[in-house]
Amino acid sequence: MDHFTKPFLFICCFFLAYKALAQERSENSHKDSLYIIEVEDPDPPKILHAEPLYIDLIRDLGARKGEREWNIGLGLTDNFDFDSYEALVEYEFAPINRLGFEIEVPLLFYSAQQGVAKDSIPPDKIQSLKLATQWSFFVSEKINTSMALGYIHEFELSPFNTWGNPLVKGHVFNPFYIAAKRWGQHFHTLIYTGPIIEKDLQTSGFQMVYEINTNVHYMIPGTRNFMGIEFNKSFDDHDFDMTIRPQMRLEITDQTMIGIVTGIPASRENERFSMFLRLIWEPQTH
Repeated sequence: MDHFTKPFLFICCFFLAYKALAQERSENSHKDSLYIIEVEDPDPPKILHAEPLYIDLIRDLGARKGEREWNIGLGLTDNFDFDSYEALVEYEFAPINRLGFEIEVPLLFYSAQQGVAKDSIPPDKIQSLKLATQWSFFVSEKINTSMALGYIHEFELSPFNTWGNPLVKGHVFNPFYIAAKRWGQHFHTLIYTGPIIEKDLQTSGFQMVYEINTNVHYMIPGTRNFMGIEFNKSFDDHDFDMTIRPQMRLEITDQTMIGIVTGIPASRENERFSMFLRLIWEPQTH
């Protein structure tokens, strides 16, 4: 093979590889555009936003009438004295445009670490019955931005070992605000913030924590899959806590996705590492 043939073949191979890559990028960009159009095109306007997987939204921002979603979540947290296992079932629906509702039942189970007395750890329980609503009051196609206000009310339930005595042991009040923006086709940012006010019916006072949850996600070209990170931050009178949650969402079918979340506390005061899985099923709207 002479000195002219080698460079010529190299240039041809480079050109073919570049052409294939450009074609793949073009196809992926076309898929992204079609998916965005599918979400956003019908009236009323709706912007495609990546939804965080741990502190999730009540319903899509700019939700349309008839949208529904089922979630099943499973989690594990490694605490110093015990492991906690979380399970939840939630149902989201939009009865009218831009207004979403959610019903959620979370359960908590505990397992003592070796050498720790079982009666010193929290008891197993259905944590609460959560009822929530969310209203998207601002949707702008021009700046790819949505905003919403919402409210979650939790009826805290007694542990299994004292079930029904009383049945409801407290209330949690959680108004919140959401703002989200999509940058181009792939990058998404979102903030979810508000106070969590807890009232134990056995005591006279209230306890309040303020939460600020910030999120950055990147949607994989040509897919509905994304990867990103959640920063869950809480403030009270004497303390600040933050858990960093890298995460990814994978599409299994057109209607089914799975979310995978890891939790890394910024300061290991009470817990070490955590994992959370979320199975998402979106029934077809009629």
